Amino acid sequence: MTRLQWEGETEDADAARQAAEELRELKAHQIGEAISVGNEFSEIRVSRVETRNGARLLVEAPKSGQWVALCPLEVESLTWQNAATFSAMIGHPFGPLFEGEEA
Repeated sequence: MTRLQWEGETEDADAARQAAEELRELKAHQIGEAISVGNEFSEIRVSRVETRNGARLLVEAPKSGQWVALCPLEVESLTWQNAATFSAMIGHPFGPLFEGEEA
């Protein structure tokens, strides 16, 4: 029986394995307990992790499996934004905020 494959399947699988390994490594260096915050629209888990480049805030979305590790400056930059920026981000989930950028 021939198995169907899609273009880029191998690359997608490799990227998923690499991301899962990176997340495992970050979680292995977690400091303290994670904090969960949620409402009827979303739930996130936040924890502090130590990396060779200093502390990062690990933000995970358990339902989607998405995550990001932010340095202190990236977290601070959230305070510089206005409601329109966040609305634009929510309006284009899982993609770049500006045209021509890659996710």
